[in-house]
Amino acid sequence: MRTIKASILVAAIAATGLSAAAQETSRSAYFLDGNSMRHELNPAFASEYNYVSFPALGDLNIGAMSNVGVNTFLYKMPGGQLTTFMNKSVSADEFLGKLSNHNKVTFNTDVTILAAGFKAFKGYNTINIGVRADAGVTMPKGLFEFMKLGQTGPDTEYNFKDLTVKANAMAEVALGHSHTINERLDVGAKVKVLLGVGNVHGKITDMRVRMSDTQWAITANGEMNIAAGNGLEFPTKQESGKEYDDPSEATEVDWDNINYDSFGLGGFGLGFDLGATYKLLPELTLSLAVRDLGFMNWNHNYKAATPGKEWSFGGFSEIALDSDQPNYEDNKIGQQFDDLWDDMQDMVNFHREDVRGSRLTALSATLHIGAEYVMPFYKGLTGGFLFTHQFNGPFSWTEGRFSANVKPAKWFDATINYGASTFGSSLGWMLNFHPRGFNFFVGTDHQFFKVTPQFIPVGHASAALNMGINFTFGS
Repeated sequence: MRTIKASILVAAIAATGLSAAAQETSRSAYFLDGNSMRHELNPAFASEYNYVSFPALGDLNIGAMSNVGVNTFLYKMPGGQLTTFMNKSVSADEFLGKLSNHNKVTFNTDVTILAAGFKAFKGYNTINIGVRADAGVTMPKGLFEFMKLGQTGPDTEYNFKDLTVKANAMAEVALGHSHTINERLDVGAKVKVLLGVGNVHGKITDMRVRMSDTQWAITANGEMNIAAGNGLEFPTKQESGKEYDDPSEATEVDWDNINYDSFGLGGFGLGFDLGATYKLLPELTLSLAVRDLGFMNWNHNYKAATPGKEWSFGGFSEIALDSDQPNYEDNKIGQQFDDLWDDMQDMVNFHREDVRGSRLTALSATLHIGAEYVMPFYKGLTGGFLFTHQFNGPFSWTEGRFSANVKPAKWFDATINYGASTFGSSLGWMLNFHPRGFNFFVGTDHQFFKVTPQFIPVGHASAALNMGINFTFGS
C-alpha cells in the first residue's frame, strides 16, 4: 500500500500519469461528419454508415489536463539527479512563482469495449458498452507555501481552503437515437445505465496551521468518502491492531492496512445525453448538447472526517535531500515522495465515522455549443467554433475551441484547431479516414512538443490521445 499511495501522490503532484466520469470522444472530432463515434459528443449526430466497433479500440481516449507541470515540482541537481521542490537548493520564489491560487490536475480514460450503430426506427440508433475512469486533485497555493517555507518567525500561521482529491471508475451501457424532424432540425437522446466500480472523494474545506517554537498545530474541517464494493476494507488503527499513544487515535484511518481483496460493484447510476442541430442558414449549422445528466448511488461507502479540533504535527522531515548528503542514493525521487506521503497523512487527520452506508452523487455534466460555417469559396472547407463547459465542482472547466475542417474527398476529412481553456491554450488535430468498409481516426486535443526522457509533457501537463477503428456497412 505504501508504494501505491506514493504513486498516487506522484501522479497528483507531478502530473506524471494519464488515467472519466465525464471524459468523451476528442472535441477535435466534433465537426468531422465521417467520424462514426462523434455521437458521443452530441447524440443528435448520426453516422453516415452503419458500423460495429473493433473490440476495445472503437473509441479509445486517454488524457490529462493540468495548469501545473512536471517542471513545477521536479528539479535537476547539478549532478543530473532529480529532486523535489522541497530541496533547499530550489528557491521559494522560483517554485511558488509557478503556481496558481488553485492548482488542478485531472486524469481521464474512456474505453469503448463494444459499440454499434444502425439505421432503423426512422432514425439512427447506437449501442455502446464501455468503461471510464477519472482521477484528479486540486491543491491551494497556501498548502505549498506552508510545505516550502515552513516557520518564518516566532509565530507563523497559514490558512488555506479547498484541498480536494477524487477518483471514479465505472462501466456504462448506453442506448441512443437520433431523429430528423425536418430539413433544418435534428434531435437526439441517449440513456446510460452505469455500474460503479469505485469512488473516492476527499476534501479539506479549510485548514489552519499554527507554528511556534514549541508546537506545530493544525485545525481542519474535512471529509472523505470511499466506496469500492464489499471487497474493500478501510480499517481504523484500533481494528488493525496498530499501536497508538492517545485513545483518541483509535478511530483514525490506518492508511497502511487498507485492503481490497475481491471485486464487487460499488454502485449503480443512470445518465442521459440530449442534443440538437439546427441549420440556421444553408451555410451555417448550430448545435447544442448536454451530456451526463444523472446520478450515481454508491454502496458500501466508508465515511471519515477530521475531528474538528486542534492536533499537533511534526512537520515535513528528511525530504529536501542534497546529493552530497549521506545515503542520497537510497533516497532518490521515489523515496522522497514516499517520505512526503507519510508526512502528509500525518498532517491530514481523518477519523472513520460511517461504515458501508450509501452515498448519492451527481454526474459531471458537460455542455457543448457549436457553430459550423461552410466557406463560400470552397465547399470542402468549414470553420467551426465549439464552446464547452464541464460542471464538476472544484474541477469544473471552460473551453473555447476554433477549428478549420477540410473535407477534400468523400473518404477523408481532417481538422486542425486551437483551444483556450481553464488549463491554458492547446493545439489539436485529427485525421479521419472513412471509405466504405471501415473508419479509422486518430488525433488529440492537446498536442505537446517537449517531453522528459520518460515521455512526460513538460510545462502544463495537458496531453490526450483519441483513436478508433470501426467497420462500416450499408448504404
